[in-house]
Amino acid sequence: MNVPDRLPGRVRVAADAALAAVFAVALAVWAAAIADSWGGGYWRFDCAAGAVVCVIALMRRRGRLRAAVAGLAAAAAAILVARFAELPGEPGPAMALALSVLAGSAIRALPAQPAAAVAAGGFAVAAGSLLAVHTFTSGVPAVVALNGTAWLAALAAGLGLRLLDARRRAVAEKVRRDERLELARELHDVVAHHITGIVVQAQAAQLVARKHPDRLEGSLAGIEAAGADALAAMRRVVGLLRDADDAAPASAGLGSEQLSELVRRFDGHGPPVRLRLPDGGSAWPPEVAGTVYRVVQESLTNIARHAPHARSVTVSVAQDRQAVTVEVVDDAPLVAARYHHRGGYGLVGMRERVEALGGTLSAGPRAEAGWSVLATLPVPARERR
Repeated sequence: MNVPDRLPGRVRVAADAALAAVFAVALAVWAAAIADSWGGGYWRFDCAAGAVVCVIALMRRRGRLRAAVAGLAAAAAAILVARFAELPGEPGPAMALALSVLAGSAIRALPAQPAAAVAAGGFAVAAGSLLAVHTFTSGVPAVVALNGTAWLAALAAGLGLRLLDARRRAVAEKVRRDERLELARELHDVVAHHITGIVVQAQAAQLVARKHPDRLEGSLAGIEAAGADALAAMRRVVGLLRDADDAAPASAGLGSEQLSELVRRFDGHGPPVRLRLPDGGSAWPPEVAGTVYRVVQESLTNIARHAPHARSVTVSVAQDRQAVTVEVVDDAPLVAARYHHRGGYGLVGMRERVEALGGTLSAGPRAEAGWSVLATLPVPARERR
């Protein structure tokens, strides 16, 4: 159950740079405090040990379990050295902060057993810091209180983020499940569309057999082709219903009229929409037409919800010999909140449908302004004739 980093690359780099700066400040402040109270070069060991664990914390994304184990091992070694070499108590503030980052990250992302082991290891280090205390007073030693607080903070943050990630996965899975149920209902439309064509051609073949027997072969070939189209379409749809990680679209009889009606309804609830359709109409298979409609529908819904300041929207549908491309673009100003919401669960359903047909879908902010959703759907060779 490894949780990938959700932040974009630049944000991760900036966050790690800020964390490194905090580590450096903590090391410098604690070194000055040790030099002031202990004198001599006692601060060198604390800075060296703390810097090692801080570097491990900054490299945690390369392997969270390995990083957490290495950090805890380094902290345990520092406690023992401080105890027997009569050095200031360990872990110090910088090391305690680094350990909390390592433990919190591991508790959030690792499977249950390794995460629990890391949490237990963190508790052991926090409790073991008592070994490095040389003189006891009536209260809790400062180094123990510091490490106990850091461990509790790591535990709370890790568990909180873990539960949030679990909720996100549950919501995404519900979206996929609902989408598959919807597709199961739409499967009836696909079957009806294709089977109706087969029945009509079979009736025509009966007439041809009576009046023009020499043309019967062509009619039978048409029935065979229609049957093959029906089988291919149903396989594409049923593929989703068998696999939770796949997706498929389906809906018969959707075309430019339905898209125009969809845009007309949206005009009353959002900014003006310009619709660009391919010349000469469309002859897509019903599952492709249904997916085009769903992409446009979901994109316009997202604009109405999350881009109230958009002044215009452009819906472009194009077709070449290999694929159908649909793009929905708006010109709303970009804000952080919008980026968060527009990357939500509505895209999950769209991506389910598009990828089931072997297509691709991308969505994100545009360089100049606004948001773009771009889907490319391959058209079967039979449908391009």
